[in-house]
Amino acid sequence: MKTTKTKKYLGLALRIIPALIMLQTLYFKFTGAEESVYIFSAIGMEPWGRYLVGVTELVASVLLLSRLNYLGALIGAGAMAGAVFFHITILGIEVMNDGGYLFVLALITLLCCCIIVLQNQQKIKALLFFFKK
Repeated sequence: MKTTKTKKYLGLALRIIPALIMLQTLYFKFTGAEESVYIFSAIGMEPWGRYLVGVTELVASVLLLSRLNYLGALIGAGAMAGAVFFHITILGIEVMNDGGYLFVLALITLLCCCIIVLQNQQKIKALLFFFKK
């Protein structure tokens, strides 16, 4: 019985943590905060990329908190894989003297989303098979 409760709360945490991280960053993306403008300018995607990523993260967050959490995790993992990629290739781990904070948040979100995707492989495969028809 204790294991079931632990699994339930761990599963809930795996959904809430990345959703909160992505939702928290939306303010900065949509208001044109200095850090967001700097990041998206550096990767050549300002301003359209900032808005696109913001909307993507909003959709992923809402889905993570719904019954379709595995779709939110799939979208979130893709968005965070992009963030980690740009940190490693263009931006660097530390952006504007943040001590690597944004990079760590991206890694935490990516890890949580990947775990959810792995836990829901069968649902994702079934969905892909459905659309393949």
